[in-house]
Amino acid sequence: MRPLNKSKKSLPFGSWKSPISSELITTESVSLDQVRTYRGTIYWLERRPTESGRTVIVSSRQGVKQDVFPQGFNARSRVHEYGGGIYCVCDPGVFFVNDADQDIYLQANHENPDRITRTGRQTRYADLYFDHWHNRILCVCEDHRNDDAEPDNSLVEIDISSGAVTTLCQGYDFYSNPRLSPDGSKLAWLCWNHPNMPWDGTELWTADVDRSGKPAHPVCVSGGANTSIFQPEWSPDNFLYFVSDESGWWNLQRMEGNKAVPVTRMPSEFGLPQWVFGQTTYAFCGHNTLCCTHITEGRGELSLLDLNTLELRKLSIPYNAFMSLCADEHSVCFIAASDNSFPQLVKLSTGTLETETLASSCNTAIDPGYISAGQHLCFETRHGDKAYAIYYPPANKDCQAPENERPPLIVICHGGPTGSTDAALDLRKQYWTSRGFAMLDVNYSGSTGYGREYRERLNFNWGVRDVEDVCDAAMYFAAKGIADEQKLIIKGSSAGGYTVLAALAFHDVFACGASYYGISDLESLLADTHKFESRYTDRLVGPYPEHRQDYHDRSPINHVDRLSCPVIFFQGLEDKVVPPSQAEKMVAALKQKGIAVSYVPFPNEQHGFRQASTIKTALDAELYFYSMILGFEPADAIEKIAIANIDI
Repeated sequence: MRPLNKSKKSLPFGSWKSPISSELITTESVSLDQVRTYRGTIYWLERRPTESGRTVIVSSRQGVKQDVFPQGFNARSRVHEYGGGIYCVCDPGVFFVNDADQDIYLQANHENPDRITRTGRQTRYADLYFDHWHNRILCVCEDHRNDDAEPDNSLVEIDISSGAVTTLCQGYDFYSNPRLSPDGSKLAWLCWNHPNMPWDGTELWTADVDRSGKPAHPVCVSGGANTSIFQPEWSPDNFLYFVSDESGWWNLQRMEGNKAVPVTRMPSEFGLPQWVFGQTTYAFCGHNTLCCTHITEGRGELSLLDLNTLELRKLSIPYNAFMSLCADEHSVCFIAASDNSFPQLVKLSTGTLETETLASSCNTAIDPGYISAGQHLCFETRHGDKAYAIYYPPANKDCQAPENERPPLIVICHGGPTGSTDAALDLRKQYWTSRGFAMLDVNYSGSTGYGREYRERLNFNWGVRDVEDVCDAAMYFAAKGIADEQKLIIKGSSAGGYTVLAALAFHDVFACGASYYGISDLESLLADTHKFESRYTDRLVGPYPEHRQDYHDRSPINHVDRLSCPVIFFQGLEDKVVPPSQAEKMVAALKQKGIAVSYVPFPNEQHGFRQASTIKTALDAELYFYSMILGFEPADAIEKIAIANIDI
């Protein structure tokens, strides 16, 4: 029995009034990404919902912050649809990919940028790297001009004077990370072929660079079909470093002669799934020190590595989630967050270890009384092994529920499915917990951050192990009396949306669900999705058509007869990753069956919502849907949405 606090209002869970509104989330927050430094100036990306999701490159020098380019430009690459590595900084200025035409531009002053390439939207670029030895850009190119074949990927050079594009490496299905040694004599890159994803297996190649800048005598130095290589980088003294999961964990290695030598040996992940280009988990602080972030049991850590002794020193700083490291001899910059701090751009002095915050994803102060701190937990699955989750209890300093009431629990399924979640403070989660919902963010089998063996639990088991894990997590917490077993909710986006629909179709655990651009038909996905993920399911489900029956059996659209609880669907109508037909088929089938269902489409959104109006509408619509299904009165004055097969 929970004791009541007489100073708080007694209201049902879900009915609590919160200052964390959908409007606050969309107007007072931005996404931070891809930090770079160059000659004392720090650069980063800001994705701004209030500017229709536009991504802006921002610079800061001596405390003066400014946008690099003017209105009308949007830094975004469509390579692999997810993009990344969209800009590089050098003496001429900042080169970046512009979303509207997918061409590369140069911002050399504070007037309009100059267009470097004129190849148009059918030719896309990512992972930009400036080669000052040959006055060119090295990057990945994805060519969509042949409508009768899948796009062609290659490594190219771009002459910054003429805009001429010349192919350097081709023949593999995918390329990434073109990186030149400091003396200009060597080029390194990653490549891989279908059906692999980059976390399955990649090859690390190096080549001599001839007088014209072309790669000569290429050789594969590490990796393979079953070893994932991540982020090759040259040290200041021309040694090639990279992250490899050869040991079962993504650990640092370096090339010594023709041999790859381990630099770290520990059950911790120094790499990430390469969904986007340009990710960095380590950076060199001069010749003798490397700063790195790594994940141990789901928690991020920051460390300094002595490159002579290979001694790793963990730093005691108040963050547990890190991304996008860059460094010079005196400082390291990165994006960091914790369970009580929003993602922010941080500068760390390598001498004093003092930190300075340069930018924040949210500049509005939130009273700690409305903040729910994430708690890392592990639970036993039905298979007798362990899975992981982050739990957020309801938190509101003004409100409490009646004494014997237990909260509704929202179980979150992250995307990917090769991905993970962390405990970084997130206003979108606090939107729910401050209204009286508990949340459980599950790192189900197949998630990254726990080693290759844990990641490979999902091989041939997508739609099975992930679904069982989220169901087991929900039932575990309900059994402990932490949540109301009659008010278990499941939500997820993209692949997480598929886990949602599969859980609702194949298990009787949840009262309702929310699918954000989720997958309902695995067979249709094979025909409709883009090149990067077109063979992803070969390992997750099995090669097609040999495993056609598995695709059929695990597709929720084929088992609507088994689904008996309400669902709300959110979908971008310009989505090229999970087309709208995936949601629309489910909505039609549920309507016909007489199940309460709502469909909220957004005409100008793609995969992942970017615009303020979309994010606000989706949050409030989801709250309204839950209120109608679970029977509580929201404190917010929110707009009603249409729900089929229910009396409103």
